[in-house]
Amino acid sequence: MDTKKREQIGRLPMAGREWRPKGDPVRVEDHHFFFSGPDVEQAIPYGIYDISHITGWVNVGVDHDTSTFAVEPIRRWWKARGHDDHPQATRLLITADAGGSNGYRYRVWKSELAALAAETGLAITACHFPPGTSKWNKIEHRLFPHITHNWRGRPLTSHDVVIETIAATRTRAGLRVEARLDRGDYPTGIAISKDRFAALPLVKHEVHGQWNYTLLPENASAQAQRAVGEAHGVADRRRSLLARLADPRLTGLSNTQLADLCAELAPLQAARAHERYSEQRGGRARRATGKLRGSKPVFDDAARVMLTLLYQRQVCSMKLLSDMLEVTPNCIGHLVAETRRVLEDHGHQPGYAPTRFTTKAELLAFLDTATTPPRTQIMESLSHPRLTGMSREDLDTLARRLAPRQLAQIERASYQRRGADRQPGSRGGIFPQKIGDKERVILAVLYLRKLCTPDVLADALGDVSRSLIGNVVREIRPLLMEGGHLPPPVTARYRTAADLLAAARSEDDTPTG
Repeated sequence: MDTKKREQIGRLPMAGREWRPKGDPVRVEDHHFFFSGPDVEQAIPYGIYDISHITGWVNVGVDHDTSTFAVEPIRRWWKARGHDDHPQATRLLITADAGGSNGYRYRVWKSELAALAAETGLAITACHFPPGTSKWNKIEHRLFPHITHNWRGRPLTSHDVVIETIAATRTRAGLRVEARLDRGDYPTGIAISKDRFAALPLVKHEVHGQWNYTLLPENASAQAQRAVGEAHGVADRRRSLLARLADPRLTGLSNTQLADLCAELAPLQAARAHERYSEQRGGRARRATGKLRGSKPVFDDAARVMLTLLYQRQVCSMKLLSDMLEVTPNCIGHLVAETRRVLEDHGHQPGYAPTRFTTKAELLAFLDTATTPPRTQIMESLSHPRLTGMSREDLDTLARRLAPRQLAQIERASYQRRGADRQPGSRGGIFPQKIGDKERVILAVLYLRKLCTPDVLADALGDVSRSLIGNVVREIRPLLMEGGHLPPPVTARYRTAADLLAAARSEDDTPTG
């Protein structure tokens, strides 16, 4: 099995020659007017070649070439042809290349195969050709070239033309091909969590287990049967989790305020979307805007705003959000990069959340019981006015004032590592730090006041190293000096983390000078 090159629908030139009556050529658009953009219909042929029966099956999609779409042709072929051609089969061997939608690295591909194994009762073995050897696959020589030869010189003006042309493919060796149109929606950015992937009945082979593995049907549970391919269960879980993540304690807005903000940002989001489409097209649209068949996105505009607020408030990292919502990190990264520009244009200041979470269990426990994680309690103690020398309101104001400078500092360091500007369309605004922006300011203030050593601060936090504290101080000190906020040293000294936290428990909120 493999994906053939996607084709755009329209009167576009096709490579090759064919006989035509004299004076009656097929008129096509000149290549200078070749249009590629989000509004053009496309055909994605995904082929299956049955070696034993010399038959081909091509599933022509119209949405996206995803891992879910890659398994759907196998399911359709088995129901329509495979079950009748191989009535005694108990195993199915699939050969595929190492990349693309059926790549060995994708969890969704393996999860979909597990669901298919549970559905058909077959033990499905997948063998991937090593990188650079995809042309060894039989389908590349026994099916795809004949399809290309059959539609040479013919513009693919509609999906019906694509289906009929593929189905008319014949060879002297007896090749027969069936083609079906698949109008299903296959949104990009779908992923599965590590926990669900670990529960799959996957057995790696002894030789190159990363490329050769078997999905067993006998151990497939209801969870495997309801894997990513069955979008209803996943979509319901995602909607339920999004509703829980809209908690005012995380977003900083009440439900009414969040709904009003989403309504105000909707026109700006639509404008940004059209700007992105224009960049993809390379110019203005040649016809009325709007897709002939719209692809439903994974997240609507309101969810995109809410997820961006969670990230900007530093509730958790993008990686944690992607794992919880079972989407790829790129999906979260792109929507945050786009929506944060809309929030900046609107002038909304999200601020910082009082609690930051590093694991899914901590975040769900907070939503269920409102328990504060130990890390947040420690930072709350370290921000005590007795230690920082300023009130909590002044500390929050200082952290918000330094946030843009910290962002610029991170981007400048990234530029130095890259050696060039960020490429257009690349993912920006990733949040890899173990310590948030406000926490970095607090730790730098404590050290610059000479209350303790970096070792004491590292011991107080528990999950960071002394070198990380040193890096934080080196990065924040110039920012404090530029703004005239460099704190003076004090006479009090704390030699252990216990003494430092004990001083923070004092009921006296008077800032120390």
